[in-house]
Amino acid sequence: MSQWPDTRILDLLGIELPIIQGPMAGATNSSMVIAACNAGGLGSMPAAMLSIDQLRDELTTIRQHTQRPINVNFFCHQPPPVDEQRAREWKNLLEPYYRELGVDFDAPTPVSNRAPFDVAGCEVIEAFRPEVVSFHFGLPEKSLLDRVKATGAKVLSSATTVEEAIWLEEHGCDAIIAMGYEAGGHRGIFLSEDLSSQIGTFALVPQVVDAVKVPVIAAGGISDGRGVAAAFMLGASAVQVGTAYLFTPQAKVSASHHKALRTAQASQTAVTNLFTGRPARGILNRVMRELGPISDKAPAFPLAGGALMPLRAKGEADFSNLWAGQAFTLGVEMTSEELTRRLAEDGLARLTHR
Repeated sequence: MSQWPDTRILDLLGIELPIIQGPMAGATNSSMVIAACNAGGLGSMPAAMLSIDQLRDELTTIRQHTQRPINVNFFCHQPPPVDEQRAREWKNLLEPYYRELGVDFDAPTPVSNRAPFDVAGCEVIEAFRPEVVSFHFGLPEKSLLDRVKATGAKVLSSATTVEEAIWLEEHGCDAIIAMGYEAGGHRGIFLSEDLSSQIGTFALVPQVVDAVKVPVIAAGGISDGRGVAAAFMLGASAVQVGTAYLFTPQAKVSASHHKALRTAQASQTAVTNLFTGRPARGILNRVMRELGPISDKAPAFPLAGGALMPLRAKGEADFSNLWAGQAFTLGVEMTSEELTRRLAEDGLARLTHR
């Protein structure tokens, strides 16, 4: 019998430990997912930056190396309409950097993309039948969601406010990820664009727990056993941890991102829309400092990153997203499997006062 004070997520998802490895598009690959699953947690494969063929390959590898439940994560945004004027104004704002770095300003602007969940993605879910499917930015249209549910998958999604949590429960989520403002990467915000509405984990989790009947997963600022225990004390049934996994050898991060995670100061993260067009938390760098982390000139998600691509090729750290949550300085070098077990062991020891 489990010693955890709340086993609803363990029972719902069929996992041994209430630790969900956060899906971090671009930084997570099959090796991280396999390690988290084999440790007894829930490994999460992000699909947003993969082609359908790449996603199939990664899921094939995962299924070959673990028999444990897995999660596949999708973005479910609506692709924006073309806005040539906004794109031109954004690139004009970046022109001084092009000139400084000797980049051809007049060359065609690359296209930055994040794929939303669609029929092709749904067909992959139907083929591989992952035990869990999670979404970011709300939920997909009902016909697609019904097809996902018909496979037997449990559905999770992120809420950044109590209102979003209630909406997700009403629209069919089996559990809700309460994503505090501390969390790294893209905010899951979808009912509003008002960043002032965003709530910290310690305030958000108990309010969501009180507002919904489904189990709640705490996310944001959780990097060690103290955070795990605190989340359970607030009423969570599990935790989702992202940034701490960036310190594992399985993480696929650039040299500049690796260095920033290990050298930046604890206060040096901010929520920015410069890199994709949607608010996301990362470590401060030159372009965030000089333009300000939020710009109304940034094109709609996911197009803002295109004009930054040529700059990134010349001055990577200054023009790349360095996603990280506010607790990144708590990161410790260990494997993804060790981290999953350590989070659970330390968290449970604190909860049971051992």
